[in-house]
Amino acid sequence: MTIQINGLLVDDQSRCQHYHSTLDIVALKCFGCLKYYACYQCHDSLEEHSFRAYPCQLKQDKVLICGVCRHEMTIEEYQQALVCSHCHSAFNPACSKHYDIYFEK
Repeated sequence: MTIQINGLLVDDQSRCQHYHSTLDIVALKCFGCLKYYACYQCHDSLEEHSFRAYPCQLKQDKVLICGVCRHEMTIEEYQQALVCSHCHSAFNPACSKHYDIYFEK
């Protein structure tokens, strides 16, 4: 069973209308609805709650997914990686600018 990644105009590797470079392949799970979304903007357009209201809090929970191979990761695994540990696809380093939206400090 393939894990669904939600969003607006999401391709088969989790790129969306907001973030669609070759490196934009990571989706995140909202703790409010427990669904994976391509980005917080897609989430906030499609859900009735804000992604910011439910940041990921537990470092041991798998809350990120590689859009290429659907390998799930913890926050720590993702923050220490430049590429997916499973398929070696490169991640966008600029995503770190949004950590305050996705992760509790």
